[in-house]
Amino acid sequence: MYAVTGGRTTPRTDLAMEALVSSATSGHVGMSYAREHRAISELCRQVRSVAEISALLAIPLGVARVLVADMEAEGLVRVYHPQLNSGQPDTNLLERVLSGLRRL
Repeated sequence: MYAVTGGRTTPRTDLAMEALVSSATSGHVGMSYAREHRAISELCRQVRSVAEISALLAIPLGVARVLVADMEAEGLVRVYHPQLNSGQPDTNLLERVLSGLRRL
């Protein structure tokens, strides 16, 4: 994973683990991208959270955050950041995350 992330442990942009990610490409990501990038692109044909990506691909959460942020910068995925009201998390979002974790 060190080679894939270039040794980085934090993403270039702030990316919450509950942020939702969808693929921004209609086709497959080419062989010029790392295996992990191709796997994330394929997995995100359905909207997934960063935490789900980490769990489903069996990669550390920090690595998933770095890869997703890089892919967003390249236009390969779209990231939907959670909206916080006055510093408090959205209870609907928390319930959806909990439901998703239970399905895993």
